[in-house]
Amino acid sequence: MQRRACLQALATSGWVALESANAAQQNQLRIGLTPVILADQAAFLSRWGRYLSERTGCDVSFIARESYQPILDQLFSAQIDAAWICGYPYVRHESQLAMLCVPLYMGRPSYQAYLIRARKGTQQIAGWADLKGKVLAYSDPLSNSGWLVAQVEMAKVGIDQRELTKTFFAHGHRNVAEAVASQLANAGSIDGYVWETMMQQKMAAAARTEVIWKSEPFGFPPLVTLRGSRHPFIAPLQKALMSMADDAAGKDLLSALNLSGFTTGQAQFFDSIRQQARLVAGSGVVS
Repeated sequence: MQRRACLQALATSGWVALESANAAQQNQLRIGLTPVILADQAAFLSRWGRYLSERTGCDVSFIARESYQPILDQLFSAQIDAAWICGYPYVRHESQLAMLCVPLYMGRPSYQAYLIRARKGTQQIAGWADLKGKVLAYSDPLSNSGWLVAQVEMAKVGIDQRELTKTFFAHGHRNVAEAVASQLANAGSIDGYVWETMMQQKMAAAARTEVIWKSEPFGFPPLVTLRGSRHPFIAPLQKALMSMADDAAGKDLLSALNLSGFTTGQAQFFDSIRQQARLVAGSGVVS
């Protein structure tokens, strides 16, 4: 009897500990993202986390990773609760993902991909057709503007990636600009929003590069969570993000990000990315 009572006590204590852990986990929201375009990233994310915590009633924190795949891995394994990802991984995994909201850039839920070159030394590159024998910097293998667009545009002008002298992933759009500015790459495939924001913030890497091509508009990288998520604070998080433009503190944070606000995500925002993904998949090129 004494042994049974001991086992029951251990089981009860384990259950209580598990329930406590679950309760603690549900009282926090962890949002994964790639580095934001700010010199004071840690301070900014801490400030944004406090802002969202006050408006959701739970502890909100940000977890930054250098590329999209670790963010997706953490989201699918429930190590984070939401993520700010690119439209390309969204369309690849949309059966598993639900959109929380989409940022508004210059009042629209869209952005463009750019091809950039250094302002000095690479004027012979005027577009995608001139990349043969050159070095091209990509951002991330799961980036629309930093990889997928380049595959489609090079195919249009009849250039195989193997005809370039070299390609490499800089792991971040800001790093693409740095690589091109320092002439480690002759050209770079980059997110136009990032490049424009770097210019606005007077970052040297952007100032030393120039845009030689712009794409059609694409759906802006969305904030997502797992489809069917039962986290009790996902809805308050969505409401807090979409209300940021309504108060001074929220507007200040949005201004730092060079965004106008957030809006409800719609699947059709990403139709052009879906089309590109199908073209690349059909060509046999994989990321």
